[in-house]
Amino acid sequence: MKSELVYLLLTATLTGLLWIPVVVGYVSSRGPLTPAAYKIAPTTALPDWVNRANRAHLNAVENFAPFAAVVLIAHVTGVSNATTEACAAVYFYARVAHAAVHISGFGKFRQDREHLRSESDLNGDHRLTALRL
Repeated sequence: MKSELVYLLLTATLTGLLWIPVVVGYVSSRGPLTPAAYKIAPTTALPDWVNRANRAHLNAVENFAPFAAVVLIAHVTGVSNATTEACAAVYFYARVAHAAVHISGFGKFRQDREHLRSESDLNGDHRLTALRL
């Protein structure tokens, strides 16, 4: 299997696993889901880290389709070289860094709260653009 496809698989796995902190946060904050909660969603406040985990998961889902499309098109057309491999690897590791910084709230310790998270997200976006070329 080409390394681009391995990084696609790793990115898909990461995206799929990022919902786990959200569920853990919901259950630890609000208790197990009850039948009544299906009718009317609970409105109690959630800890900040749960909201950040939810946003990190949503961001990963939103960014997965373009990455998957580019990697699969490159695979079907037979394009695979050091640049595509490096871009796929950097994209995956940028997603890991983005999720870690976002969920941990590490960026909140800086004056510019979005700095680290934005840098890792932007780095992944640049790699996706380079991979498209």
